[in-house]
Amino acid sequence: MPGDHGSKVDISFAGRFTASAIAACFAEICTIPLDTAKVRLQLQKNVVAAATGDAAPALPKYRGLLGTAATIAREEGAAALWKGIVPGLHRQCIYGGLRIGLYEPVKSFYVGKDHVGDVPLSKKIAAGFTTGAIAIAIANPTDLVKVRLQAEGKLAPGVPRRYAGAMDAYAKIVRQEGVAALWTGLGPNVARNAIINAAELASYDQVKQTILKLPGFKDDVVTHLFAGLGAGFFAVCVGSPVDVVKSRMMGDSAYTSTIDCFVKTLKNDGPLAFYKGFLPNFARLGSWNVIMFLTLEQVQKLFVRKPAS
Repeated sequence: MPGDHGSKVDISFAGRFTASAIAACFAEICTIPLDTAKVRLQLQKNVVAAATGDAAPALPKYRGLLGTAATIAREEGAAALWKGIVPGLHRQCIYGGLRIGLYEPVKSFYVGKDHVGDVPLSKKIAAGFTTGAIAIAIANPTDLVKVRLQAEGKLAPGVPRRYAGAMDAYAKIVRQEGVAALWTGLGPNVARNAIINAAELASYDQVKQTILKLPGFKDDVVTHLFAGLGAGFFAVCVGSPVDVVKSRMMGDSAYTSTIDCFVKTLKNDGPLAFYKGFLPNFARLGSWNVIMFLTLEQVQKLFVRKPAS
């Protein structure tokens, strides 16, 4: 993990949590327009003209990363690309801080205090899976509100918005749907975030460890850049199907369960629907991971505890 290759660094859990939350929030601010485009693409269903049997399918409203971003900016204003930023930051403070901050302690627990040498990849994956599941189980309400705000597109004149903002969304969901509704989509969300977190943190850890063994490489920005890109690529490859199911369940109440959403998506839109928004998702996760890990590597240096003299 960042800063833990070579000489061991001594950082408290509070320090790791704070550094992780800061890095995750900064990456969120920089990349949320790509996430908004990704959510719109994932929620877009295949539209078939209902007039006559030989009518051609209607063209999708959103097409591609840049096209989706341009359409949103043109119809709703550039600020709409940052829809969901408030709950997004809520999410990163809790989820980002916990999943990254807990990774080293949990990894150390799995290998045992007497372990010497490189940590096996299986232990890194297990640690990432564990911390991702724990963190999102706590942060699920922030994810739900973020997706619902991002999913709302341009409305007809006179039609009020579903939610006035993040805090209004939290309150209305609790009032109209009950407290338990804040954990809508928890199943696919836990699956998605546990898998993606394991892919991100374990691959970053492993790629960084491998690069540092190559001649000419050291623990610097270049190494962090390559490791961050690798983490983003692995994460989106393994996480896209559950990410699509999660976004659809949170954005549309028509689905009764995770399996129902999976089956209906497969039946109505085909298997490729599970990789809808793959490029914007990779652009989002790739850039997010690079920004987050580069920031984290620097910020956590502020929290290293100096040995007692």
